[in-house]
Amino acid sequence: MCGIAGFINWQGVPDGGAQILRTMTDAVRHRGPDDEGQWLDAEAGVGLGHRRLSILDLSPAGHQPMISATGRYVLVYNGEIYNHHALRSALGEQGNAPAWRGHSDTETLLAVIEAVGAQKAIAQLNGMFAFALWDRQERSLLLARDRLGEKPLYYGFAADGTFLFGSELKSLVVWPGFQKTVDREALAAYVRYNYVPAPWSIWQGIRKLPPAHCVILKAGEQALPPPQAYWDFQKIAHEGALNPLPYEAGLVDRLETLLMDSVGRRMEADVPLGAFLSGGIDSSTIVALMQAQSAQKVRTFSIGFHESGYNEATYAKEVAHHLGTDHTELYITAQQAQDVIPSLPQIWDEPFADSSQIPTYLLSKMTRAHVTVSLSGDGGDELFCGYHRYFQAMRLKAALGRAPQFSREIAARFLRTNFAGHAASGVNRLLPKAYRQAALRDRLPKLAGFLAYSDGMQIYRDLISHWKDPGAVVPGGKDPRSQEFDMVPDFPDFRQAMMYLDTLGYLPDDILTKVDRASMATSLEARVPFLDHMVVEFAWQLPMSAKIKEGVGKHILREVLYRHVPQKLIDRPKMGFGVPIDDWLRGPLRDWAEDLLDEKQLREDGFFDPAPIRKLWQEHLSGGRRWHYHLWDILMFQAWWRHQSDPSLKKI
Repeated sequence: MCGIAGFINWQGVPDGGAQILRTMTDAVRHRGPDDEGQWLDAEAGVGLGHRRLSILDLSPAGHQPMISATGRYVLVYNGEIYNHHALRSALGEQGNAPAWRGHSDTETLLAVIEAVGAQKAIAQLNGMFAFALWDRQERSLLLARDRLGEKPLYYGFAADGTFLFGSELKSLVVWPGFQKTVDREALAAYVRYNYVPAPWSIWQGIRKLPPAHCVILKAGEQALPPPQAYWDFQKIAHEGALNPLPYEAGLVDRLETLLMDSVGRRMEADVPLGAFLSGGIDSSTIVALMQAQSAQKVRTFSIGFHESGYNEATYAKEVAHHLGTDHTELYITAQQAQDVIPSLPQIWDEPFADSSQIPTYLLSKMTRAHVTVSLSGDGGDELFCGYHRYFQAMRLKAALGRAPQFSREIAARFLRTNFAGHAASGVNRLLPKAYRQAALRDRLPKLAGFLAYSDGMQIYRDLISHWKDPGAVVPGGKDPRSQEFDMVPDFPDFRQAMMYLDTLGYLPDDILTKVDRASMATSLEARVPFLDHMVVEFAWQLPMSAKIKEGVGKHILREVLYRHVPQKLIDRPKMGFGVPIDDWLRGPLRDWAEDLLDEKQLREDGFFDPAPIRKLWQEHLSGGRRWHYHLWDILMFQAWWRHQSDPSLKKI
């Protein structure tokens, strides 16, 4: 795993260009502490930089930037190509293999590009990647990103007309004269979703390359080229849903084989390797399939919390014991978790408010003390219908279809009253403990909002939103993603539409961003077997009856797992990977939050209307309502903005 950065200035490399490029790559040193390299073409105005975390071919033969055998292409690359051995063999059979200098997948990628061209080569890759390829013959730069968005890539023009790119925004903002202008549309989207969705970035004029896309900047171009898709996920998902495979026992065998192959490919490394293990379905499946094809005990890692509602470590330990892994666990105190918070703006480099970023970072840091590569179970929920909101949205959609509009409006008005809130809290306290609902009073206004909706897509969007009216808190801000919800293919089952949208948005922009930044901040490479594109394509051919049985998701995945782990160790309610931010904001984080939510400062910064924020803050402090998700969005932005003003304040 690595970090890449670079620039193109069609007028030539500026004075001090070599040092500027080094500064760009130094900004992402954590992504690649083992080696560094820069390549400049003064006449063409091109600079390519690289930081290397050595995983395959630890020798100097894997050094980047790497020049192709003919000298035509220069590559800086972040990621892993899992089928690079097969690609090398195919080149040899076709007579297109060069005289190999080493066994790195970088060299393989360059050879395939020389043999068939860059865009055809990308379609042959099985892996996670983000790379920049300079074509010295055509004087063009190609940027490409993997199919599901495991690896990040930002790009755009600086104020002086220089084209910049990098794995993280850290590399772009150090360019002399870079204008730090916040994109208000991106900010509006951020407060709605708790992340900035692609293709936007928080900085005006800078874009994220969407998953499964590439862009080509041709000689002399001064405008951002449109991204081009090389893998049509919409077609794969829609056609698979419309023409599902017949449900039969053989599907479980086929899924297990695909997953076994995917896991096996991701176990190749010239450095120590392990896996995250939470004890849930997804991570347990990955670890089970790793141990099934390993002669050694697989290294597994989990962290626990002393707060019982947030602790899965006991389940992970039971699974690890059954599978016979070499298991390491670390129990984190609230203070240790809170100590990470000052570093979050630097680690994520862009406003990001999924509070599970804290345990993800701590898990990565602990894991990196033992191994350099770790497999992760992310992606299972989006592929096999695992999120609770899929079922919640379906129930609400069905209920709304049965209730007349006028009765829903009356019910909505009642649910918003204080009387309804007090009554709900009172009834909840009278129920046996096993039947009580957490934060029941907070759910009534949400339910009232749902009653006004006329279709399922509105319900889904509400469920994934924090600030449901971003313009109310970001003056002049409008969520630019709105149109995506009107362009969803017509799926036979509404849950498929939600899974489709999550795969395009929530998965790459929240889940994979979280894992990438947390792991790379500790120089750990995280690999995600569920996101092998062959697994993804097969999952979308499965009928919904294979994914859902008796109202429970991930049915076929459970069937695979039960072949390796007893059902009793797995079947339990799904638990999020989080921390008690709501309680912390009323307790040990109160002074920190009060400072960042200061009304005068909010007004001076000019990004937010302080009134709704202060209202929610006071309600949260009083204990009357829980607004920690909304407040964490604002706090993470404010902490990030303060870091941008004085980055020396917060260091990893």
